[in-house]
Amino acid sequence: MFTGCIARKGAFLLLLTMGFLMAAAQDMDSVQFVKAAWKKERLGAGVQLYTRQFTDKALFASNQFIVYAVIKNRGRKKRFHIAAEKKMLKPVSVFAREANAIVAVNGNFFNTKDGGSVDYVKTDGRLISENLVGGGGKLSAHQRSAIAIKRGKLSIVAGNDKADWPDAIAASSVMANGPLLTLDAVDQVMDASAFSRNRHPRTAVGLTKRGKVILLVADGRYTNAAGLSLGELQKIMRWLNCSSAINFDGGGSSTLWTRKRGVVNHPSDNKKWDHEGERPVANVLYYSK
Repeated sequence: MFTGCIARKGAFLLLLTMGFLMAAAQDMDSVQFVKAAWKKERLGAGVQLYTRQFTDKALFASNQFIVYAVIKNRGRKKRFHIAAEKKMLKPVSVFAREANAIVAVNGNFFNTKDGGSVDYVKTDGRLISENLVGGGGKLSAHQRSAIAIKRGKLSIVAGNDKADWPDAIAASSVMANGPLLTLDAVDQVMDASAFSRNRHPRTAVGLTKRGKVILLVADGRYTNAAGLSLGELQKIMRWLNCSSAINFDGGGSSTLWTRKRGVVNHPSDNKKWDHEGERPVANVLYYSK
């Protein structure tokens, strides 16, 4: 009995130590991220771009390349918009140049073979696509939340399991996406699927506590950039002081474009560490007049 007590005490101490080490590692990651020497660039009034290459496995025990834009969410002269096609697929850079955007990121999930989004999209009051429900009759995680744009100002909203739930959003432009990472300062529980757990290129949109919008892309599938799990993406958006954040389509679609620099990240479709590997997509979120 005495031996059993010692064994249980040892196991408890081991678990306590492991928990402490995991917490310490997470704290080190947050410090590495927040205190990093980010390259900062002004893209225009109210728009700042930040880029950082993490080497020597300095973030989440991996190499990472992360770029994000911080944008004032005023909805005045400059506004957020959605550009979309019903069937045609185009690179983010083409959508962005056609719209005279200042900055743009890829949008939601789409049919890579036949074109068109598989999620709800409405732009300037015009319905482009509805949520495509699978054989099980249930919405996917990327169909149960959305960004909404009303008079040029962006918000993040939670939905439900009804396919037509975005119809009730009082906004001229709506893009279903997800899953939600954080909503109203509450981190959402990520499921245990491979999509959530494995590292991939990721795109996310967040709203900070001060009301600014963050458009973020993390590269992946390279030795220079491992990519992020959804849990790691959630942490990064929290470290950027986002009170709400939402995941967008990722993988080869993940692209951040600016009028000043063109494609800033390294899209992975061509499997080269350059800026030429864009994947044609169905829609984009962009900021401009």
